[in-house]
Amino acid sequence: MLAGLQNVTFEFGARVIVRNATWHIQPAQRIGLIGYNGTGKSTLLKVLAGEYQPSEGTVERGRNTSIGYLHQDLLSFETNESIYEVALHAFDKVKAIERELEKLVAELEKAPNNDALLNTYSEKLHELEEAGGYDVQHKTEEVLQGLGFSNADLKRPYKEFSGGWRMRVLLAKMILQQPDLLLLDEPTNHLDLPSIEWLEKYLQHYKGAVVMVSHDKYFLNRMVKEIVELYQKELHFYSGNYEYYETEKQQRVELQQRAFENQQDYIRQQERFIERFKAKASKAAQAQSVMKRLDRLDRIEETEIERPNIKINFAIDKTPGKVLVELKGATKKFPTTSILENASGEIERGDKIALVGANGKGKSTLLRIIAGTEPITGERKWGHNIDAAFYAQHQMEALNLNHTVLEEMKDFGTQKTELELRTLLGCFLFGGDEIDKKIKVLSGGEKARVALAKTMVSKANFLLLDEPTNHLDIHSAELLINALNRYEGSYILVSHDRYFISKTANKIWEIVDGQIKEFKGTYEEWAQWKERAEKAAQQKAKTEHGVLKKLPEQKAAPVVIKPEAKRELEKQQKLFKQIEEKLARFQMQKADVEKQLASPEIYQSGQKFKETEARYQQLLQQVKETEAQYEKVFESIITLESA
Repeated sequence: MLAGLQNVTFEFGARVIVRNATWHIQPAQRIGLIGYNGTGKSTLLKVLAGEYQPSEGTVERGRNTSIGYLHQDLLSFETNESIYEVALHAFDKVKAIERELEKLVAELEKAPNNDALLNTYSEKLHELEEAGGYDVQHKTEEVLQGLGFSNADLKRPYKEFSGGWRMRVLLAKMILQQPDLLLLDEPTNHLDLPSIEWLEKYLQHYKGAVVMVSHDKYFLNRMVKEIVELYQKELHFYSGNYEYYETEKQQRVELQQRAFENQQDYIRQQERFIERFKAKASKAAQAQSVMKRLDRLDRIEETEIERPNIKINFAIDKTPGKVLVELKGATKKFPTTSILENASGEIERGDKIALVGANGKGKSTLLRIIAGTEPITGERKWGHNIDAAFYAQHQMEALNLNHTVLEEMKDFGTQKTELELRTLLGCFLFGGDEIDKKIKVLSGGEKARVALAKTMVSKANFLLLDEPTNHLDIHSAELLINALNRYEGSYILVSHDRYFISKTANKIWEIVDGQIKEFKGTYEEWAQWKERAEKAAQQKAKTEHGVLKKLPEQKAAPVVIKPEAKRELEKQQKLFKQIEEKLARFQMQKADVEKQLASPEIYQSGQKFKETEARYQQLLQQVKETEAQYEKVFESIITLESA
């Protein structure tokens, strides 16, 4: 065992975080620690790390276990060193060995035949090798670059970077230290998609154990093999990833509820017997015995749903025209970087677009351009009847600091009742008395959630959402997904949460070389397409490299593209576009039929339901067949391009 808890109870004043918890963490385990916001997950990590002492029980740790703990409080760290130097502190042990070696070299110069010194020198060289001392620079650069830093960034002072980038530096330092146990509190919060993917691959090969708190379901599903849930002040263990946990928990809840109901029936029967016979002399002793048995009974608790599943419905006031926004010849440059270069893009009614890519590529800038708050060279044109709402971090500045949370929602003029607003705010993690807090006393994350709630209740027919899940827990993000799937308007969103994107987007936008590249399809389809394209490009590069190496030796003639091959490529590209459009039509029709099947009215007529269900099955088959054609033609294009 590396570390763990033995019968631990931890309290903050009168508030119990966890009661009588036992948890043993073994080498190489991958564990996701989950629970609703405010239940105390981060606190529990601090107990494991030894920063907090339990009220009762013991925190156990292996004799030589090293622990690395990444958490938000680390952002208070300040230094004038470069980010490369900060990360390099992971190898302070190596530096100490190197200093000892330097001293030994100086001593050996004076006494070259001293066997004791030579033996010590040899031992220190072995220590240096064991500590990875010969690969320090390469490892440090590799990890920092994997987390999104350029070569030029490595020499820049740590203090010049924002909080999110500083957290990446500290994460780099921690994983370079290679502790036996990594405790990670929201490690993906400050990462973009490429960095999250890099971290996933790195941690999959990490030799130590990892315990992580994360609201990213996609990340948890790919990274962990066990789930520990902090629920109702107890730890509950599940042997699988997050998807397994969701299924298993539902089954456990149902079993417990049935057991509770059966026990309640039994208790009621016994109580009726006691009530009937306790005054009867011949049965009094038996009634007393039954009463004692009931007193000793280990009562099963009723399953409590701490966070009920609430449907949030967002109506729109008016239907927009076919085209919502159009960009033509859009160019946007800053002194040190270029975002768009004569780019074009179009958002149509029904589009649910996810704008993806690495940080620094201009995703938030493009959202502002679409919203009309960022000037450009070129044309940005609104469509007919557009009513837009924009959610981003800067929207917090528009909140009235003297309002309470509830007053801010009421003042927005939504015509929703107070009960409806209270329910809605509960979905955004404002429960009980929290809605009576003044905006001015809220944290940054709480203000962001108020701004998001206002955006979602605005009745706009076009939403622009910049990292909407940043301050939500898994349950609230799921409610937001459900709301967006029922939303009748269109939207474009920026998010690094791949699960959120996969459940909400029907198109993917990416800024590549100053152009807006559009992919019609889901995030999974885009990721698969991207992977295939990258493999094909790598294969093409290898082939070309091999050809180039052979050319001088063989003196071969330059490759000439035959006219018939070019015509075939053009034919396949045209066919690919037709299939793409066909697939998009089928997917839209499928979405329409899904809406019909979700409506209660459909089930009032058996014939209508049968017809709609049959149409749905037909569309499922058409989508499947068209996707197969889509992949086949795509492979043909890749082959022709490689040739």
